[in-house]
Amino acid sequence: MLSKIINKEDISKLFPKTAKEIKNLVNNFINEAQDKLDKIIKIKSKDRTYENTIKAFDQLTSLSNIVIFSSCLHTLEMLSPEKEIRETAQEEILKIQDFFIEQFSNNVKLYQAIKDYYQSNSKKENLSQEQIYFIEETIQDYKRAGLDLPEEQLDKVRSLNKELAELELNFETNIAQDNRTIIVKPEELTGCQKEFIDSLEKSGDNFILGIDYPTYFHIMDNCATESTREKLYIAFSNKAYPKNKQILQDMIIKRDKLAKLLGFKSYSHLDLDDEMAKNPETVQKFLKTLYKKSEIKAQQEFEILKSNLPEGVTLSHTGKIKTWDSRYIKNCYKKKNLKIDEQEIANYFPTDKTIKELLDIYEQFFSLKFKISDAKNLWHPDVKLIEVYDCTSQNCHENNKKNLISLESQELTSKNLKSYEQNHEPIGYLLIDLHPRENKFSHACQNTIISAVENNGPCVCLVVANFPKSTQNKPALMQRDDVETFFHELGHALHSILGRTSIASFSGTNVKTDFVEMPSQMLEEWLSDKEILKKISSHYKTGEPLPDELIEKILKIKNFETGDFLQRQCFLATLSLDYFADNKENKNIDPKELLDNLTNKMRKNIEYSNQDNMYASFGHLTDYGAKYYSYMWSKVFALDMFCKIKTQGLLNPIAGKEYREKILAPGGSIDPNTLLENFLSRQPSQDAFFEDMGI
Repeated sequence: MLSKIINKEDISKLFPKTAKEIKNLVNNFINEAQDKLDKIIKIKSKDRTYENTIKAFDQLTSLSNIVIFSSCLHTLEMLSPEKEIRETAQEEILKIQDFFIEQFSNNVKLYQAIKDYYQSNSKKENLSQEQIYFIEETIQDYKRAGLDLPEEQLDKVRSLNKELAELELNFETNIAQDNRTIIVKPEELTGCQKEFIDSLEKSGDNFILGIDYPTYFHIMDNCATESTREKLYIAFSNKAYPKNKQILQDMIIKRDKLAKLLGFKSYSHLDLDDEMAKNPETVQKFLKTLYKKSEIKAQQEFEILKSNLPEGVTLSHTGKIKTWDSRYIKNCYKKKNLKIDEQEIANYFPTDKTIKELLDIYEQFFSLKFKISDAKNLWHPDVKLIEVYDCTSQNCHENNKKNLISLESQELTSKNLKSYEQNHEPIGYLLIDLHPRENKFSHACQNTIISAVENNGPCVCLVVANFPKSTQNKPALMQRDDVETFFHELGHALHSILGRTSIASFSGTNVKTDFVEMPSQMLEEWLSDKEILKKISSHYKTGEPLPDELIEKILKIKNFETGDFLQRQCFLATLSLDYFADNKENKNIDPKELLDNLTNKMRKNIEYSNQDNMYASFGHLTDYGAKYYSYMWSKVFALDMFCKIKTQGLLNPIAGKEYREKILAPGGSIDPNTLLENFLSRQPSQDAFFEDMGI
């Protein structure tokens, strides 16, 4: 298993090609990792150094095979078309997780070795602030994991962690592999585009609708037949149900037991203890403020929509908007009253051209250069490879500067790029897998495979999305939401690539969870700028950019539904907190009952179906746990930072250089609060957030 990439040809070697190869590699990996671990533990106290103990630990857990191997297997489990590969990858991920929990997360001897070095020999070495911070954070992580507990209690912690790892993986797998469909008659697709209908699979004379994002959003936005919207909504909101209901119930109980064993009031308290917010009480106060400030605007939005219902749409018997009607009502209102047609706008965003322009924005702002090519010998032909080159002056050899992209002109000809490639190595490789297919992970995400670490060669990361494919009559076109999604996930990827640290555990997006979304959300704001919209748009027939009139309409509706948006985000954040709140009775909480109670309380203008079981596909409950609030928490910081950058220019490489150096480059090696203050030269403020939301 590779832990370092020399060139792009090495990338395919990261991913096993058969189930047998996966199993053999995992067995070899565990044996090798165990041997390295034993060597760290056996070092005598007097002989411990930063190099042989702390750095060796960091390399073994992050830079070396554990993270890399798990990421590669997780990629195959999410994306491989072959069932045997997916299932074997899932099985072996569990084996690696069990090994990691037993030998690293809950290894008292390893904890003692790190603590022993810190309390004695660390004082004899001239450690950097980053190195001290890493050791202190690591020790706190071990304390939080219960390694100061008596052995009997620690055994229970180990057992619970292993059980939870299996539950979490099964929860995610059930979501990814649910490919349920509904069948509708041709007349039940009224309002849908002909190209969309022509792209659908058929069952006799009828059409098959899947629950993939492109299909789901097109139906919810455009289909005039309520029964079709309702049937597809019910299918979509029951993804992974009923399988995941019991899994979530078990997860809630076991996480609660784990938290109590570790001395925390609830899993929410345990999960937030190492975050910027520190505890659920702070988050609840934050969410309460957002929710309260959004109430008036949300009600105003509801009254407007209620007074402008499309033909054939009625409110529920309680006077609310039925949940499967919500997107359709909004889309019809935008078309009729705001003269905005999202399908018309999509004509200006052909996928290949749009992605090229989005990459160009990152090139200019971050002083980078991208080269797109086909990825070879990977899991699917859809996968593309992007080579990432650093073109900042400090990384340029003096005799090649005339061939490089300059901070002033931001131009690099194909001839100069070839010359540049001959004299420079890529700092990273980005894999992109952007179109839906059967058994593929159905959401969008970014996954770091090889971290960006000093003196370790290029990093490797992956962006996954599910954008519409081309049809016979049209190239692949992106909705505005798709454009934003790609820009967002690419922001994570750039954080992974540019966050090159000396300590692997701090690299890239290895920051506090309630800070990790900040860079991506900040970059989303580029798409609300007129000149940027001009730059990235190009009608698939004429090549013309979005006309000024249409751009003005787009910018005018930026705050069209921010009240409802904030209320929904507060609802989801509260749901994730409440599922893992104090469970004193340790009873088997019904996730459906909690969902229904919260929707009635926080989604006052939306009528949810009693068949809605969205919690079963709420994938953030595994990876984010109680921390879904992170999206809104980090968005506050994102908008504060965006305001500063906008005054300097959204394509200004000088501003990009400062942002790279002060926010992205440190990764997780500096507390996020300090990063923000260093960049803003003041304490962060919520003012820009509420102004942007129109509240």
